[in-house]
Amino acid sequence: MPTESGSCSTARQAKQKRKSHSLSIRRTNSSEQERTGLPREMLEGQDSKLPSSVRSTLLELFGQIEREFENLYIENLELRREIDTLNERLAAEGQAIDGAELSKGQLKTKASHSTSQLSQKLKTTYKASTSKIVSSFKTTTSRAVCQLVKEYIGHRDGIWDVSVTRTQPVVLGTASADHTALLWSIETGKCLVKYSGHVGSVNSIKFHPSEQLALTASGDQTAHIWRYVVQLPTPQPVADTSQQISGEDEIECSDKDEPDIDGDVSSDCPTIRVPLTSLKSHQGVVIAADWLVGGKQAVTASWDRTANLYDVETSELVHSLTGHDQELTHCCTHPTQRLVVTSSRDTTFRLWDFRDPSIHSVNVFQGHTDTVTSAVFTVGDNVVSGSDDRTVKVWDLKNMRSPIATIRTDSAINRINVCVGQKIIALPHDNRQVRLFDMSGVRLARLPRSSRQGHRRMVCCSAWSEDHPICNLFTCGFDRQAIGWNINIPALLQEK
Repeated sequence: MPTESGSCSTARQAKQKRKSHSLSIRRTNSSEQERTGLPREMLEGQDSKLPSSVRSTLLELFGQIEREFENLYIENLELRREIDTLNERLAAEGQAIDGAELSKGQLKTKASHSTSQLSQKLKTTYKASTSKIVSSFKTTTSRAVCQLVKEYIGHRDGIWDVSVTRTQPVVLGTASADHTALLWSIETGKCLVKYSGHVGSVNSIKFHPSEQLALTASGDQTAHIWRYVVQLPTPQPVADTSQQISGEDEIECSDKDEPDIDGDVSSDCPTIRVPLTSLKSHQGVVIAADWLVGGKQAVTASWDRTANLYDVETSELVHSLTGHDQELTHCCTHPTQRLVVTSSRDTTFRLWDFRDPSIHSVNVFQGHTDTVTSAVFTVGDNVVSGSDDRTVKVWDLKNMRSPIATIRTDSAINRINVCVGQKIIALPHDNRQVRLFDMSGVRLARLPRSSRQGHRRMVCCSAWSEDHPICNLFTCGFDRQAIGWNINIPALLQEK
């Protein structure tokens, strides 16, 4: 009859010991929960100034934290027992391996190496579990202050840019690779106007500061200025989407999970096919365009490595801004001063000063290690730049040598936007995330994303609309949809 070897017998005893000890731990934890259940019920019954909904949410959160730490504690004990078992096994095997004895130094080295590996596993497990707890807490908090309100679906290809009118009536504009720009009712999500005057991808859209004029830049090497007239439909009650979020905020979605489009939603809205003015002088794709303060001039940025300043009334080229070594990626104008900032694939962005009509000066900002995807103005003398090097930098125009704040992320950053009044930066990422930071680099929130809501592919752009009562942040992506969000800014800043 075969007999068990000594090592097999030892392993079986150790396994039984771990199993019995694990059961003992679970029984102990269960008894502890029974003991702590009464005080918790007493706490729930006590008078509190907190609203019942807030209080119940807090109790649920702390319950989740307690369960996570309990599981973490059990895992840590199991790992420690594995370390002890391995050390005992190494000590037993060290007496005779292949008929030769290991020296104490060799045994110590081998045991130390194995212990180090398990210790690293223990640290990794602890870090992952702790991150899960913190992420769970932040996710629930983000859902309370960041809620999806409306989805704008109708484009046939990815949406590169999103913008909000500065005049009444307030509408949303989107620029798409499907060669069109659409205007939307923010409240109802209905398409109001379709512009189809371009013969290439529409890469950006910006609205005139005081008139119902739109400026679009296109891959057909032109920028168009066109007038729109909209009549807003009657708003419908906005559905509460905050309860539709699944328990897991990080469910991975296939790139093929696109919004379903039944027919052409823009076919029933008025279509504009001819622009008022066409700005033509670039020899490459016009990637972005914007209005200078006052709206009498416009600036364009192109892949031909130049930016052009035009007179809107005459369509004449006023200045050609040269100096970038590679294709331009974006341009932006200051809201109150005649300042322009252009960004480029040459890892720099440049500040152009047109405040003095006789001369214009230029300053070069160097600090990124990859393509600068966008640079935008904030209040005062600050500029915020985002890059494919996965960083965002805040600059003082009076000190160009180094940024005053740096935000490091885990994904390339696309066209950023700053809530000027509250100084909150919205960062759209290649990895489908949208994160909110303050100007000092402190992370405030991440917009919720699940299998049923949020962007399913790269997020290309974001835009704030600070005065709109329903949606104050808009995002768009290559999943062919734009999304309107309600950000509870006072709650967001209070949590910081």
